[in-house]
Amino acid sequence: MSGTGTGPERHLFEDDGTIPNSTLPLLLWRGVLPMGEGDAAAACEAIFASNGWGDAWRWGVYGYHHFHSTAHEVLGVVRGEARIRFGGPNGEILVMHPGDVVLIPAGVGHKDEGSSEDMLVVGAYPDGQKPDMRRGAPGERPEVEENIARLPRWERLPV
Repeated sequence: MSGTGTGPERHLFEDDGTIPNSTLPLLLWRGVLPMGEGDAAAACEAIFASNGWGDAWRWGVYGYHHFHSTAHEVLGVVRGEARIRFGGPNGEILVMHPGDVVLIPAGVGHKDEGSSEDMLVVGAYPDGQKPDMRRGAPGERPEVEENIARLPRWERLPV
């Protein structure tokens, strides 16, 4: 892990009745990915994979509130500025820059809130976990709560 050597920021979000969020904190590391010459996205994928976080993808963040009940998720910002609201409509916007990494526990809502046009993130999940896509639809809550309760915590941090 690169960066300042300080621990991650911790953010907790309460259940808002639609987005369950989590009793586990969202963890945000600032400036921990290598952003020198070369393919930053490939370097990010390699770091995540070496720590047991796979099924990596490269893209952005959806522009609507959503969460996953069957997987935790990690995002690494490799280009541009990411402005993401975590915790649902009443949550908090966190601004992230290249080199920043955020670990999103299952159940925590997230939505793009006007990131730069060139923003690129690498996402991944703990090995063996496959994400579903949830938006807080009426009637899904019992299944969501059951999924989250069964989901094991990650074995290793992604960075």
